[in-house]
Amino acid sequence: MSVWLPPLRHPVREIGAHTFDFSRRVAVMAVVNRTPDSFYDKGATFGLDAAVRACLAAVKAGADWIDIGGVPFKPGPPLPVDDEIARVVPVIEALRRESDVVISVDTFQPQVARHAIVAGADVINDTTGIRDETLAEIVADSAATLVITHSLAEPRTAYPRPRYDDVVAEVVEFLRDRVGLAVASGVPESRIVIDPGHDLNKNTLHTLELTRRFDEIAAIGLPALAAVSNKDFIGETLDAERGDRLEGSLAAAVYCITQGARVVRMHNVRESVAAVRMTETILGLRDPAYLKHNMGDVNEE
Repeated sequence: MSVWLPPLRHPVREIGAHTFDFSRRVAVMAVVNRTPDSFYDKGATFGLDAAVRACLAAVKAGADWIDIGGVPFKPGPPLPVDDEIARVVPVIEALRRESDVVISVDTFQPQVARHAIVAGADVINDTTGIRDETLAEIVADSAATLVITHSLAEPRTAYPRPRYDDVVAEVVEFLRDRVGLAVASGVPESRIVIDPGHDLNKNTLHTLELTRRFDEIAAIGLPALAAVSNKDFIGETLDAERGDRLEGSLAAAVYCITQGARVVRMHNVRESVAAVRMTETILGLRDPAYLKHNMGDVNEE
């Protein structure tokens, strides 16, 4: 018997070559950033070969989904669109030749989205909440899924001292509005995933509140993504540098799953897959891999 979780209006999703029943499973999204200034790996996967190797290693480790980024969210000068395309498209093409894993691209640029979809991407992950409506129109003209994320600032600009009266209520209102915009642009609800944007234009107390009340995000009724891995709210909570946030990341991901998250975006894939599958089983969403302990006439040590 499974525990109660917020219901989904469109739980069964065809994403690329895969079918996900989000009423019964959680997808693990691995992060691969082809940027020289990634907040986590500091450029370790900036080279094309390194990025492709990281993608294939994540697939081998059990990732359901690979999220490829060419531009970090943090404030900084704009990257020319052609340069972003040159970063992400070769990775998509190389990965698609080797695997049918779900591929998403973390971008807010419509032309990058267009080229990514042509190259084989299945998902566009827009961390700016459809700041440019053309992006939604491009997704609508394809079979791709759209991730809509809450953030307040213009892309790659600072937003000092963000303030909310009720961060969860305001994020829910934003996401409902942006989902409506996407649907009006032609993207069906059955191809939309929502993300409250942990740490994006939010301080640690805001993000902890979002995590604590993640069920209110999930109650929107669309699959909700929790991008918690190695974020600063974990570092500030535990006084942990970026290389020491694995345990906190896993704890945050597991808690979000118990509150209705159906996709978790993670850096440490092997450990995350194990934590997610264990959580699914505890929740009654899946069966154990096998049963042996105390199942026979003789107890085994």
